[in-house]
Amino acid sequence: MATTQRNNTALDELRKSDVMAHLLDSLDAGKDIGHYGRLVFAMVAWRFLPEDDVVRLLQQDNDFNEADARALYLQVKSHDYSPPKREKLLDYQAKQDFPIIPNPDDPDSGNLYRDLQFPDQVYEHISEYYEEKAGA
Repeated sequence: MATTQRNNTALDELRKSDVMAHLLDSLDAGKDIGHYGRLVFAMVAWRFLPEDDVVRLLQQDNDFNEADARALYLQVKSHDYSPPKREKLLDYQAKQDFPIIPNPDDPDSGNLYRDLQFPDQVYEHISEYYEEKAGA
């Protein structure tokens, strides 16, 4: 019961983002959210939810099975991908039919870093990247 409550809290946290709420609702409806929609979902959700929950949610996409979902989860986690910025979301969205950002004309829509509080290691990873880039 404690795990279910913790996961519901994590889902509530994810729903603070218009992008993640949109992706969760679309997955709940069994929609195909596209390759980049699934990638974005995994890049964010693995920071909040256990592997089995992320895999279960991804499987709700009508074009994705358990093996595909688990492989995507493991790929995202092993590469420690940081959640994408709005500009990257718009780039991804242009490459597929499914709209990742529900309201792309709103400049605040799709800002994952404004809407969600990620674990400290995400921000540390981003800082390290920019420090390395500045030193190059």
